Amino acid sequence: MASTARTSVRYEARDALPAPLAFGMGLQHSALQVSFVVLFPAIVFRAGGAENYLSWGVFASLLTAGVFTGLQALRIGRVGAGYILVGGPSTIFIAIIPTALVAGGPALLATLVVASGLVQLVFMWQLARLRQLLTPTVTSTVLMLVPVPVMPLLFDMLHQTPPGAAAAAGPLCIGLTLAVIIGLGLKGTDTLRLWTLGLAPIAGSLLAGLFGLYDTRRVAEAAWVGVPDVGWPGLDLSFGPLFWALLPAFVLLTLIETIKSTGLFVAIQRVSWRRPRAVDFRAVQAAVAATGVSNLLTGLSATVPSTPYSESVSVVELTGVAARRVGLAIGVVYILLAFLPKGTALFLAIPDPVIAAALLPLFTLIFVAGMREVVQSGTDYRTGLIVGVSFWTGVGFQYDMIFPAYFSQFAGGLLQNGMTSGGLTALLLTVLMKLTAPRGSKFRGPLDLAELPRIRAFLGTFATASGLGVALERLEAATEETLQALLDAGSGDRRALLLTARKEDGEAILEFIVGAVGDDSSNLQDQMTFLADQPPETALASEVSFRLLRHFASAVHHQQFHDLDIVTVRVAPLPLAAPPRPDEPGTPG
Repeated sequence: MASTARTSVRYEARDALPAPLAFGMGLQHSALQVSFVVLFPAIVFRAGGAENYLSWGVFASLLTAGVFTGLQALRIGRVGAGYILVGGPSTIFIAIIPTALVAGGPALLATLVVASGLVQLVFMWQLARLRQLLTPTVTSTVLMLVPVPVMPLLFDMLHQTPPGAAAAAGPLCIGLTLAVIIGLGLKGTDTLRLWTLGLAPIAGSLLAGLFGLYDTRRVAEAAWVGVPDVGWPGLDLSFGPLFWALLPAFVLLTLIETIKSTGLFVAIQRVSWRRPRAVDFRAVQAAVAATGVSNLLTGLSATVPSTPYSESVSVVELTGVAARRVGLAIGVVYILLAFLPKGTALFLAIPDPVIAAALLPLFTLIFVAGMREVVQSGTDYRTGLIVGVSFWTGVGFQYDMIFPAYFSQFAGGLLQNGMTSGGLTALLLTVLMKLTAPRGSKFRGPLDLAELPRIRAFLGTFATASGLGVALERLEAATEETLQALLDAGSGDRRALLLTARKEDGEAILEFIVGAVGDDSSNLQDQMTFLADQPPETALASEVSFRLLRHFASAVHHQQFHDLDIVTVRVAPLPLAAPPRPDEPGTPG
C-alpha cells in the first residue's frame, strides 16, 4: 500500500499560481478549445435553420463556457469540482438540437436545455445510490472511448488546406506542430513544459503564415468590441406536444453525457496531485452540480448544452500544472472573448491542420488516462472482460461494423456514437454482473461501538454460512477498527450504519454505509496510504486504528459522498496474527 509521488505535477490543484502564469496557461487552454466553443453552435444553428440567431448562439456559448469553467475551478459550497475542467458545447446533442430548432426555434431549445440541467442536479443527489452502476469499469471505458469518434475528425482536419496551397504546406505545418508538442513533452524542462500548448500552435501558425494558410483577413475584418444585434429569444413555456416529444431524447442524452463526464471527473483528480489519492466523490458530485447549474444558465441563454472537455486531463498531465487558478483564468478569457470578436478571430484563424496536430497527442493521453483508471481501480478477469467487450463494441458501432442495416437508424442513430454504445454496453454488463452476484448478509443499527456484540454475532453467522470461519477473528478485528476509524473521523453525532457482508473470490467483502461525516473529514483510504510512508513510532493515538486496519484488511476503499460514507474492506481468510504495536520498527501491510 505504499504510495508513489507523481513528480510530473509541478503545481497541484490547491497551489497558489502567480497571476501572470495562470493567465498565460489560460490563454493556451483557450487557444485549443475556442474553435469548438464557437464553431459547434454555429454548425447546429445553421443546421436548424436559425441563422438569424447564430451570432447570439456563439456569444452565449462563450459566456456560458466561461461561467462553467470558472465555476468548476471555484467550488462554491457543493457546486464546482475545484479542478481545471474546461467546458463548452456538447457534441453529443448534434443529432437532436437541429430538430428542436426546426420544430420550435431557440425558445424551445432553451426550455429543453433548462429541463436537462434540472435532470443533472437530480443525478448529482443520487450519485451515491448509483455507485454500483457507475463503477470505475464503466467510467474508465467511456473515457477510453472518448478519442474514438474524435480521431477521424482530427485526421480529416489534417488535410484541410485552402485550394491552391503548396502541397508541402500542410505536412510541414503538421510536422512542426507535432515536433514542438511531443519534443517538449518528452524532453522539455519543467518551465518549457508549462508553455507547450502555446508554443506548438504558435510555431505551426507562423510557418502556416509563410505559406498563406493563416486567415489574416478574418482577423482584419472582425470588430474589436461588440455584442450580437439579435437579442435573447426567451423561453417557450407553453409545454406543448413538441416539448414532450423531444424531452425524452434530451434527458437520455443528458444522462449519457453525465455518465461520460463522471469518468473525466475521476481522471482529473488522478492527474492533479503529486501523491496518489483516493477519489473524492464529493468533488465528483460537486462537478456534476456545476454542470447542471451551467446548463440551467445555458438553457436560459438559448444555446447548446455545456459539458467538460476531456482534453483538460491530458493538458494537465502534459504541462504539469493543475492549479485551479488556471481554470479561473480560462473562464475570464472566454468571457472576454465573447465581447472581443477580434480576439476570437485570432484563434479561429489558426489553420485546421495546426489545430488537429496539437490535439492529436492530447487525445492519446485521454485514452491512456482511461487505461490507468482501469488498472488503479483493480482489474480482474470480470472487469477486464467488461472493458474489452465494451470498448470494441463502441469501436464497432462508431464505424458501422456491427449490423448497420439494423442499428444505424436505431433511436435516431444514438448507437452510432462509440462513447454512447460502448458506455451503454459497459453499463448493461455491470448491471448483469450485479444481478447475478450472490446477495450479501445485512446488519442495520446505529454507528456505535456499543453495537459490537450484535455485530460479532452477525459476523459469526456470516462466517459459518460462507465457509470463512477461519477468518472470523480477522473479520471481527477489521470491523472494530473500521468502526473506530469512522467514529474518530465523524462529528460525534449518532448515525445509522448498514453493514453488508458477502463472499467474493474466496475473500470476505465488508461494506460499511453510514451518514456523511462532513466535508472536511479525512478519507480513511488516504490516511492508510499516507501511513505507509511514515515510521510506526511516530503514530499518534488517532492513527492506531488505521494501522491496525491495514494489518487486518487486504484492501480498503473509502467513497465519500455528501450524504453517505461507504467503506469497503476486503478480508482474506487467514488466521489472525498478533497485531503490530505503534513502537515496532516495521508494520506489515
